[in-house]
Amino acid sequence: MIWTTTPWTIPANQAVCVHPEFEYWLLRTPRGLLVLAAALAPAALARYRLEGETLAAARGAALDGVGLRHPLYGRPVPLIVGGHVTLEAGTGLVHTAPAHGLEDYEVGQRYKLPVDNPVGDDGRFFASVPLVGGALVWDANATVIAELDRKGLLLERAKTTHSYPHCWRHKTPIIFRATTQWFVGMDLKRADGRTLRETALDAVNATAFYPAWGQARLHGMIANRPDWCVSRQRNWGVPIAFFVHRETGALHPGTPALLERAAQAVERGGIEAWFAMSAADFGVDERAYAKLSDTLDVWFDSGTTHFTVMRREPERFKWPADLYLEGSDQHRGWFHSSLLTACAMDGRAPYDGLLTHGFVVDGGGHKMSKSRGNVIAPQEVSGTLGAEILRLWVGATDYSGELSISNEILKRVVESYRRIRNTLRFLLANLSDFDPERDAVAPAEWLEIDRYAVALAAAFQDELVAHYGRYEFHLVAQKLQIFASEDLGAFYLDILKDRLYTTRADSLARRSAQSALWHVTHSLLRLMAPILSFTAEEAWGVLTRRPEDSVFLHVWHRFPEVPESVQLLARWKLLREVRAEVAKSLETLREAGRIGSSLQAEVEVRATGERHRAAAHLGDDLRFVLITSQARAVEAAAEAGRAIVATPSLHAKCERCWHHRADVGADAAHPTLCGRCTANLFGAGEPRRFA
Repeated sequence: MIWTTTPWTIPANQAVCVHPEFEYWLLRTPRGLLVLAAALAPAALARYRLEGETLAAARGAALDGVGLRHPLYGRPVPLIVGGHVTLEAGTGLVHTAPAHGLEDYEVGQRYKLPVDNPVGDDGRFFASVPLVGGALVWDANATVIAELDRKGLLLERAKTTHSYPHCWRHKTPIIFRATTQWFVGMDLKRADGRTLRETALDAVNATAFYPAWGQARLHGMIANRPDWCVSRQRNWGVPIAFFVHRETGALHPGTPALLERAAQAVERGGIEAWFAMSAADFGVDERAYAKLSDTLDVWFDSGTTHFTVMRREPERFKWPADLYLEGSDQHRGWFHSSLLTACAMDGRAPYDGLLTHGFVVDGGGHKMSKSRGNVIAPQEVSGTLGAEILRLWVGATDYSGELSISNEILKRVVESYRRIRNTLRFLLANLSDFDPERDAVAPAEWLEIDRYAVALAAAFQDELVAHYGRYEFHLVAQKLQIFASEDLGAFYLDILKDRLYTTRADSLARRSAQSALWHVTHSLLRLMAPILSFTAEEAWGVLTRRPEDSVFLHVWHRFPEVPESVQLLARWKLLREVRAEVAKSLETLREAGRIGSSLQAEVEVRATGERHRAAAHLGDDLRFVLITSQARAVEAAAEAGRAIVATPSLHAKCERCWHHRADVGADAAHPTLCGRCTANLFGAGEPRRFA
């Protein structure tokens, strides 16, 4: 006894399947002898309203090969065994039609059952099928049930509710039917002796992946995939322009020439030209050969763009591509099909690298949907906050995982952008009177901190260029912000303000600073251009004063050679550590109400070893680095003697530079100015070597 919810598939029945380990009973009933799974027999007999006497029992494996007769057509069909049979419902014996189900097909392959599909593309039985010929499969249900009942072979019929596969696009029920398909063989030998699978796996190993985990993912998919079915039964798409023999299925011997004719017809009249033409239009005998209506898998279409696009105009396009980039779902899509088609045609991948990104989610990690009301449209962000904020968010987000966005996240991006833009405004403002051809100073004449700043910027540029080379845009964006706000804004530019604002406009001290700033700004704008494109372009016009120029017409900045740059970077690393310790001591004085500005303080740096040598190296210029009115380095006798001693200055404040100095008012003609301001305004200018 078999139980099915698709009686229309019974015409295609080729066997009945039992589980090899289940026990089955032979029962005598008023309706004759029945075979049922022992575990399901009581429920089945109750359902049929029958009493039954057990005559014999056997494991399913013992029934393998027992002969049965088809209930509609009387042809012989066997009992077979399969592990897919369950005891969840029914009778424990499964009607098997290899043409209408995957498990049926697989067990049928083991038993070499015929794959007899009696249903055409239109969902109707072929006219030659007895009993149901020409009927829609849904209409055939009633016909099959009525015939079983007429023959006395129907024990029970009932309505049941269960899930049924539906087309995701049309929302209509679908049926399963075996059809002849076209495959790309993964394990067929190529001319070089390797299989397509082996070639593709070698290509995966030779490809650079961003992020790196994509390699293992694609490698596993290629290693474990079956042959690639490239045919589809659709009324649209790129046709498989073949003619096959009606009896043998063999390709027409003139296939290459016929394909060329089909291509010419499509070039003249579009895809529809193929579908509108008959076999006779191609000079093919329609009685012997059938014209295929199958179309190609759409992944085959997109997967061959390396040939149809990149090879079409070699003077414009590079092959292989440097990089293919798409969402992480494309490991099984475009990346996959491109790899297989290129390996089949060229023996290698069509790309040198693959980049995959995640998908945008809200601040809580939830997928965006209109029903949730959590969608943030790019146009909305661009319209309210500007395109640069959207670009900076994209650049600063690690695309290798999910990309989180919310109004709160965008507020933080706005703050980051504001800090970068404020740094640029400072740089451009202090270069407004600088002409590099007229005012530039050779690096050997720069003050030491200027040489350090350029050495630091050059090392920073190398670091970011390496990140760009690895497509690590989030690290570029994050480090740009840190460099602009901390290395420049909070350190170098903070120290530089005194020199830029208090020394003579054309003094060596100021031109040295501007020369360094010119290089730093050139580098910074080029580094940010791929992400903050509009800001970089706007600032570039201000910097170069050449409206016809564009930052995008340039490569990375070429820095001048800075003498002893390695030593400079090491020394100023120590000085920045000292400066951070001094800032803490000054903050303690400030909290105690003893000073306001740091220039109201005097500092003594007690240190040992390299730290002392670095601080002492600056001499009197140490105060400019610490932004105090006076500073001196003292060598401590031992490490335990290390300390920062900060005290309020007892001297008057210069109204111009705000330093507290003993020489304020020393020049009677300028009673409110200190000696350095008097020299900068009316004399030769103050001497500065380091800062």
